[in-house]
Amino acid sequence: MIGSVFSAIILCKLFYGIDIRKKGSGNAGANNVQRVFGWKAGVAVFCFDFLKGVAAVCLVFLTPLETGTEDFVIWQIVFGLCAVGGHIFPIFHDFRGGKGVSVAAGAVCAVHPLAMLMCLAVFLIVTLISKYLSLGVLIAAFCYPLFINLIFALWLVPDGTSVTIRIFSILVFCTLSLTHIPNIRHLAQGSEEKFIFKKAVKPQR
Repeated sequence: MIGSVFSAIILCKLFYGIDIRKKGSGNAGANNVQRVFGWKAGVAVFCFDFLKGVAAVCLVFLTPLETGTEDFVIWQIVFGLCAVGGHIFPIFHDFRGGKGVSVAAGAVCAVHPLAMLMCLAVFLIVTLISKYLSLGVLIAAFCYPLFINLIFALWLVPDGTSVTIRIFSILVFCTLSLTHIPNIRHLAQGSEEKFIFKKAVKPQR
């Protein structure tokens, strides 16, 4: 339910009187909002969706589970994945949502913040060089299981990397890859739109 509270749809209808799913790429995500209504609206949507992922994972602290145990980690991941699923298929908005990037980033940050910072660095480098936001997301998502299963599990914390987190990292990559199939197709065809900051559009309401 947390994942299904959809900031892109709510804010665009509230301030602009428009269903963002009928504008731009048709995706109800931060990038499409930024393309249509400017960077301020895009940043607001990203922050809200990112915090949805964090909030969902943090629900585990309301349970009697002991922090740091395998069961604790498992439920962190279950809550995070549920939020991502709710964002992609929002129950309050006809099951037509976004691609889950911002929510997944928030969930990953809450579960494994250091790995999130490493993925963020990859995302920024790839996006700045290529100018393709989707390519930055896909490469960062691909690097996440590599970081977890190679750098952390085999080198930095070989005895402290949960098997559940290792599986979670693979699921995140697979989920984001599936939601970005149209972008992968456009990248292959050379028709993917490059990322540029759009000027903020004043609210109409």
